[in-house]
Amino acid sequence: MALSDFGPRICILGPSNSGKSTLAQAIASKTARPLIHLDQLYHLPNTHWQARAEADFRQLHLDAIAGESWVMDGNYVRTLPDRLTRASGIILLDLPPTQSFFRYLRRTLFDAQRIGGVVPSHQREKLTWEMTRYLLITSRRHRPRNQRMYAEWTLPKLLLSSPYEVNQLCREWGLLTDKI
Repeated sequence: MALSDFGPRICILGPSNSGKSTLAQAIASKTARPLIHLDQLYHLPNTHWQARAEADFRQLHLDAIAGESWVMDGNYVRTLPDRLTRASGIILLDLPPTQSFFRYLRRTLFDAQRIGGVVPSHQREKLTWEMTRYLLITSRRHRPRNQRMYAEWTLPKLLLSSPYEVNQLCREWGLLTDKI
């Protein structure tokens, strides 16, 4: 499928640390569409993952999906029905949990050193047992649900199951990005 087949409003879904934001950034840059990270809508700025009030998040989400064009990454399955009424295409990253875990390790252990001083310490990823458990146990349980949802979607859609597939897509679409 061509990038243009996905229309002006693209949802990128998948487990934490699967490369959603990296892919979304590359697509937004290529298409000059607004980039919306749902994590930034859900969490209060300048905090370490402190959630907004649910009503505030839902309103920010509704405002964001009302746009004429966007590339949006993030799951927040409870808001997915509203998002899919506006979306014109969907990309699901279905990478193995171990792959997401290794991306998390790289981000927390090595990227933090590389970007030291550039990103404020309260915004850097930190290695935590909760995230490790989520990536290796909880996200594994979500895979069948995500695959069922994917089978039901009627919008133009694409399922990518490995970093190789994501990187191949980036090459085919001429996206500029670090490898997933």
